[in-house]
Amino acid sequence: MILGGTTEARRLAAALTARPDLDVTISLAGRTADPLPQPVPSRTGGFGGAEGLARYLRDEQISVLIDATHPFAAQMSRNAAEAVSESGVPAFTLRRAPWECVEGDRWTPAADVPAAIAALGPSPRRVFLAIGRQEAHHANAAPMHRYLVRSVDAVEPPLTVPEVTYIRDLGPFRLEDEIALMRGHGIDALVTKNSGGAATHAKIEAARHLGIEVIMIERAPDAGLPVVTTVEAALGQLDHLLSPAMKRGV
Repeated sequence: MILGGTTEARRLAAALTARPDLDVTISLAGRTADPLPQPVPSRTGGFGGAEGLARYLRDEQISVLIDATHPFAAQMSRNAAEAVSESGVPAFTLRRAPWECVEGDRWTPAADVPAAIAALGPSPRRVFLAIGRQEAHHANAAPMHRYLVRSVDAVEPPLTVPEVTYIRDLGPFRLEDEIALMRGHGIDALVTKNSGGAATHAKIEAARHLGIEVIMIERAPDAGLPVVTTVEAALGQLDHLLSPAMKRGV
């Protein structure tokens, strides 16, 4: 079973459709209103915490669990680590590598979204808030700023700040479009999460090109499962866990 919701999860599931020896299911949290179609059978919704996931793994006789959730789905990853510890099901994490700060970047690290909003400072700024919809409400704590908020689904309830513009869009995004967007709105600060991957990296490049400060929200530590960073490595790790030697405990 793949805990999904990411491009990597879909790519891995697609690669596994060529394996007649495997019965693959992908699980989605159900937080996106119109999720992309999946290449394998899927289920939607939670499990009831780590205990519920452990019970599901046992009841469905899952051979391997792959945590391919979003890098910031920390609670789900913690639940997965606890569930496999309880159930004894082999597991690993497929997590894209984080972005790295390079020459020309102006990054200010932040531990979480409230810290990132606080890092904007007290003076009014034009802020591109690219953190998704679920934690956008933290911007209400700093109403002096003007916000451009981009998310896949609508921000509900809307922010209470006086000046806010919403954009609903789904990557991948092009560099030239990101530059035009930031220039057009006079952006002087980008708040984003270090999600990694290519689909949304253009905003980081655009900020570098324009000399814009990036308030970069860092990932929480991994939950403790072995981690691979590419679909190719995940396929190798899966074969390793399913090998006869591993099944015999050798």
